[in-house]
Amino acid sequence: MIEKFVSKVNFDSYEDFLQNYKVNVPADFNFGYDVIDAYAEEQPDKEAILWVNDKGEEKHVTYRAYKNITDKCASFLQEIGIEKGDRVMLILKRRIEWWYTMVALHKIGAVAIPATHMLTEKDIIYRCHMAGIKCIIACGDSQILNNIQKAKRFSPTLRCCVSIGPDVPNGWYNYWRGLDEAEPFEKPKRNKITDNFLLYFTSGTTGEPKMVMHDYSYPLAHIITAKYWHNLHDGSLHLTLADTGWGKAVWGKFYGQMIVGAKVFVYDYEGHFKPETLLKIMQDYKITSFCAPPTIYRFLIREDISKYNLSSLEYCTTAGEALNPSVFNEWKEKTGITIYESYGQTETTLVVGTYPWVKPKPGAMGVRNPQFDIDVVDENGKRVKPMEHGELIIRLDKGKPLGLFKSYYRNDEMTEKRTQNNMYYTNDIVYYDEDGYLWYVSRSDDVIKTSGYRVGPFEVESALMTHDAVVECAITAVPDDIRGNIIKATIVLSDEYKSKAGDALVKELQEHVKKETAPYKYPRIIEFVDELPKTISGKIRRVEIRDKDKSKK
Repeated sequence: MIEKFVSKVNFDSYEDFLQNYKVNVPADFNFGYDVIDAYAEEQPDKEAILWVNDKGEEKHVTYRAYKNITDKCASFLQEIGIEKGDRVMLILKRRIEWWYTMVALHKIGAVAIPATHMLTEKDIIYRCHMAGIKCIIACGDSQILNNIQKAKRFSPTLRCCVSIGPDVPNGWYNYWRGLDEAEPFEKPKRNKITDNFLLYFTSGTTGEPKMVMHDYSYPLAHIITAKYWHNLHDGSLHLTLADTGWGKAVWGKFYGQMIVGAKVFVYDYEGHFKPETLLKIMQDYKITSFCAPPTIYRFLIREDISKYNLSSLEYCTTAGEALNPSVFNEWKEKTGITIYESYGQTETTLVVGTYPWVKPKPGAMGVRNPQFDIDVVDENGKRVKPMEHGELIIRLDKGKPLGLFKSYYRNDEMTEKRTQNNMYYTNDIVYYDEDGYLWYVSRSDDVIKTSGYRVGPFEVESALMTHDAVVECAITAVPDDIRGNIIKATIVLSDEYKSKAGDALVKELQEHVKKETAPYKYPRIIEFVDELPKTISGKIRRVEIRDKDKSKK
């Protein structure tokens, strides 16, 4: 399948990859027809998805079945009034119906809006109002259904709601009954590649979420994600651990993986993540490729990994936040497998990564993706020198690169602000070394200025993470009359250290940071907490910690 869309598949080196990787983008490309249906015709018995849940149930979905189900779903959605361009929100956790419905919406030409099950009534109202959502399709979880029911009263654009069951409230459509009774699907007129395709609400680490709109070329931009970052092949069984409401789901368990011929493994579980259960799943199903945010790796390395047979595991990757070098090293020590890191945003696909020909450096994001012409610049847009901090930008003077978002939906002012001077401004502070590797520092509004120095939270967090007491931490600034700001660490302790929380441990951690990094970077304030405030996609909300500290004054 991949050969249809790229001019060259195999490369001898990163230089070869950089110079010769090209994607052929059809003017009317549609992932539903040109990938799912094409597989159904060419390799109907090939498995697309292996879905398992925490009750021991399994579903093996071939491409023949995938096409038939998504055609039925598309027909059903058309019958209840969903048309090209309509915005449809999906709150489906890790249910198999998410994969069916996404493809059905693509076939119709409607705009899919994946969303997390953690949305409150207020969150749903906000999204319906901002995006003009016409329909919500949800799993039959009572809390989710109740929140949607309450939000419905204040959301005039919301015309219909669908439940996959088992609970289906009065006035809602029954998903599976609708599919069973659907008429044969009649394909609508094909889309243009520039049509609205997929909309995400950003995770909102600072302020209200923005609406990020991608066009129909978006899945093709993820060929690099799957083939050259995840390093997948036709026999791969790939597991990305992510809720379907997070952009990481389409990065890791959908578009690119299917285009390159890998089988997508879905582990559908309720409640909190359990590292020992995940390790057993990886062992029992012989997962060959695994991707998860650094937080997951931090919990996994605290388990006795030697108890599990992970011999089938070939490749590991991480994204979503910066990877602490200590986690990188300990995972390699315990499994023998290197973690390949990458960087991207909701507004982009993979921008920087480590590929098969690129040796990872612990803590580095990697090197640039051939699809993006990137640079690191100062406040005046001038390129900074190696090891100097600057903002990561994507150059646009040759047009919109494959994988960059179309716009902030219904917000031209924000779109223009982020894409001025023929640059897309990421708002992320990074630096590059003499070898061209990029290193993450922080969001631009998270940089701490203290006693004349600029300190990125990640470098202090990485130093703290090398201490056995620290499971998670967040570094923020606290205003100070003398130094301008002082550094504060908010820390989640490991179980064995929780009873030791106190002045002695504070002193020990401060001294530890002084030894691990420059002494001026040590946290003068340390607070121990049970959990860190996070966005619904799992990113730490440092702004919430800062605001809480300000309110104490």
